[in-house]
Amino acid sequence: MPKSKLAGPVEADVIRIGGQGDGVCQTASGHSVFTPFTLPGEAVRIEAQGERGELLEVLAASPERIEPVCPHFFACGGCALQHWDHAPYLAWKQERVREALSREGLHPQMAPPFAAAPGSRRRVALHARRGDRAGDRVRLGYKERRSWSLVEIEVCPIAHPRLVAAFPALRALAAPFLEHPKSAPTLHVTLTGTGLDIDVTGVERKSGGLSADARLRAAEIAAKADFARVTMAGEVVYMARQPMVRLGPAVVALPPGGFLQAVPEAEDAMAEFAVEAMRGAHRIADLFCGSGAFTFRLAALAPVLAVDSDPLAIRSLIAATASAPGLKSITAEARDLFRRPMLAQDLKKTDAVLFDPPRAGADMQAAQIAASKVSTVVGVSCDPGTFARDAAILAAGGLRLEQVMVVDQFLWSPHVELVGVFKR
Repeated sequence: MPKSKLAGPVEADVIRIGGQGDGVCQTASGHSVFTPFTLPGEAVRIEAQGERGELLEVLAASPERIEPVCPHFFACGGCALQHWDHAPYLAWKQERVREALSREGLHPQMAPPFAAAPGSRRRVALHARRGDRAGDRVRLGYKERRSWSLVEIEVCPIAHPRLVAAFPALRALAAPFLEHPKSAPTLHVTLTGTGLDIDVTGVERKSGGLSADARLRAAEIAAKADFARVTMAGEVVYMARQPMVRLGPAVVALPPGGFLQAVPEAEDAMAEFAVEAMRGAHRIADLFCGSGAFTFRLAALAPVLAVDSDPLAIRSLIAATASAPGLKSITAEARDLFRRPMLAQDLKKTDAVLFDPPRAGADMQAAQIAASKVSTVVGVSCDPGTFARDAAILAAGGLRLEQVMVVDQFLWSPHVELVGVFKR
């Protein structure tokens, strides 16, 4: 069980209530306390302070409780739900989406969910710290739960095996980036078709940044490990070959630090769902398109206008069109859709729109889509709350949310993604 992180604890026997998997317990006095690692219907003993609690003991376990698969679970701040059997865990994620939509008066059909498998994640962010004493090896891992401290990891059941196998080499690579005592590097590691791509952030720059000697040592370590590329906040430190990823029928050169869906199979499932909804479209707009996760697949149906605020992503998308002959035309534009959303009049020749905004959603863009004559809209989101808000805007403009697919891409976390289909 996790050790308490609360000062001045108040111990109380509590009964798990609600049955929703949200970690809310109720003390004998009726006080509600959020307590991680509890499950619906359990009797537990906790330390409580204010609205937070720490689990001390499970007095009566739920039949849904299982043994976590990772030795770092409870301490590591990455996974939160490895102790929950898969079927009720996935049902809870669906219910979270259903409740968020219901609050806005939306009641779509729920499609079968997509669930990522263990060992399928191609992206991880690893934090590096110096050892406690001079001469200690570099520590590499994830943030400790509710702490800035580091949990050094040796295994990670959510990460692709090739990422896990590279942990020793990544630990060695981190050492030169710890040159300055104020540096706290994070290695953003992506598995691509041509090898590992690592973008390092958190390096102290005010004192002049990384020295030439540290850069040389980083390049030597990267070469020995056969990494594809190492960048520092987008600036190339070492490159043996361009990191390439397949997005549907196209092969795309990934920009340094560029966005990529965490699980390729999840990306495929979302894209297939979107393509099926847009069959019969004559012209499609792909908004917040990134490097083209949906663009190239949609271009098999109709001409596509692809728009994103990141000029490097747009440049990669344009260059990749040559790798996928036979598609309908793709026009790409770098444009900040928060400052300058596509207006209803910009969409007058468009009959289908896909939008995949960041977590904050895109209410201004949704309002313009609602005001247009677009007949099919597919919304992709990593936040049920902001998706529900934007969906209500579309619904007020005459677009009916017909179907939603829940996507469990971030396994064993509370994080949930979804794809929704609207028809006018």
